[in-house]
Amino acid sequence: MSNVQIFRDLSELPSRFRGGAVSIGNFDGVHRGHASIIGQLKSLVADSGGPAIVFTFDPHPVRLLRPELAPPPLTWTTRKATLLKSQGVDAMVVYPTDRALLELTAEEFFQQIIVEQLGVSAMVEGPNFAFGKDRGGSIEKLQSLCHQHDITLEIANPVETDGEMVSSSRIRDSLKRGNAELANRMLTEPYRVRGMVTHGVKRGSQIGFPTANLEAIDTLIPEEGVYAGAALVGNDRFAAAINIGPNPTFGEHALKFEVHVIDFTGDLYGQVLEVDILSKTRETRTFDNADQLKKQLEIDIASARAVFH
Repeated sequence: MSNVQIFRDLSELPSRFRGGAVSIGNFDGVHRGHASIIGQLKSLVADSGGPAIVFTFDPHPVRLLRPELAPPPLTWTTRKATLLKSQGVDAMVVYPTDRALLELTAEEFFQQIIVEQLGVSAMVEGPNFAFGKDRGGSIEKLQSLCHQHDITLEIANPVETDGEMVSSSRIRDSLKRGNAELANRMLTEPYRVRGMVTHGVKRGSQIGFPTANLEAIDTLIPEEGVYAGAALVGNDRFAAAINIGPNPTFGEHALKFEVHVIDFTGDLYGQVLEVDILSKTRETRTFDNADQLKKQLEIDIASARAVFH
């Protein structure tokens, strides 16, 4: 499946992507709440045949305003585009966040971007939507502006999982607590990370369980522990046993992200490996010796196979 088209400069937006239905937001993770919004977008353009467009920002505005408060992302841009495409989005605007954008009042943002550059016919936003300088524009302000410009506005209904509203922040909290299963129930596809495979100390290979050591991971890393997951190698998907954390059995205390790709025999060094986090199977433990660790790793692999299948 080809990705949704990504535009970073609105002056390059083809005319076929003007006049459609737009939703503005970060869409981090592309969760079930986002899927509901996209469903509403698609319904709004079903008769006109216009495009369904998601308008997002890079970087997250908080990274410029309060970098110490910026949350770790749940997706990288091309992954987000793939997830949005699977939900039926036609194009994604990744608007560069700079000081000039952050200084636009709600009215200026609406006039310059929504009306003049996108030529929007309809919008869908959540009830807590805010826009413009210092988040000065409320959903009520947006309703007023849309009414003035004959733009249809629908307010999205919140989506709940396990009795609470689905949100990117709740997904982050779940992953930080190691509850990957809850996070995945809120997401449209399993939580995925990517990293560069680098040379480790080859401790796993020495005891018969080679691992790919991932570095430069650019999204949220879940709580320490052992997880069942899936590794994507080329067009193939393999079961994977994942260790996030130190290796206390061998006196190593630095946090690592190690992936044992089950039934894979090739060389992954130097490649970018994508890994789905499916379920936490146990906490990190210290073993008395390598033999005890090997027995536990066999159990971890069996658990990972069971979750994968």
